[in-house]
Amino acid sequence: MDLGLTGKAVLVTGASRGIGAAIATGFAAEGCRVAVVARGEEGVTELTGQLQASGAEALPLVADLTEPDAAERVVRAAEEAFGQLDILVNNLGGGTTGDTDEAWLQTLDVNLLAAVRCCRAAIPGMKERRAGAILIVASISGWMVGGGMPSYNVAKAAEIMYARTLGRDLAPFGIRANTISPGSIMFPDGGWDRVQQRDPERIANFVERDMPRGSFGTPEEIADVAVFLCSDRASLITGADIHVDGCQLKPAVG
Repeated sequence: MDLGLTGKAVLVTGASRGIGAAIATGFAAEGCRVAVVARGEEGVTELTGQLQASGAEALPLVADLTEPDAAERVVRAAEEAFGQLDILVNNLGGGTTGDTDEAWLQTLDVNLLAAVRCCRAAIPGMKERRAGAILIVASISGWMVGGGMPSYNVAKAAEIMYARTLGRDLAPFGIRANTISPGSIMFPDGGWDRVQQRDPERIANFVERDMPRGSFGTPEEIADVAVFLCSDRASLITGADIHVDGCQLKPAVG
């Protein structure tokens, strides 16, 4: 299936590893020009080099998107490099454990508010062209109770509602907005990989009990859905939250 993405300009946040890196790679494979954004320069440089070696046009952008002016800066940099921005993927996420105000604010900032700032910067250009796609990588933790970190659940639930609201408000301008909610994803040195190394028996029980297909998901499985949702082949999908979780029964190991 030709997704019609050749030449599209894409910005992916939190893109130096895991799901973000897979999404950036997926867009590059479809012929897109990709801006890779993350806080760590080493990861950004490495991924950009890999994309460029494959023949893709890739732009490295190092930024901490919790800084108030960073979103505006990276969006403008992508627009200047590519001439416009067609697709924005807000993948940055994470959280701080604890029930303090500081932990809640940090978790909301890195998930929801970073996405809000990036959207705020990107939407005017999309409105002007009357075309664009916005995707936020949420989580099954946004609609399924569990995991022991309420601030993260709330932040992801807010992302889902934010994208649904954008989908309604921006549809008249030809702009679509969606979320995807991944289940537990395994990749080298990711959170689940570290837990598995510490306690393989616990993870084996988690997979057997709560993952009907018998395995974790992969970043590439998330990326395939993300790339499709941002293509014109998904033209009628907006304001939606797509679960990409293998029918996982619980969001975190118990």
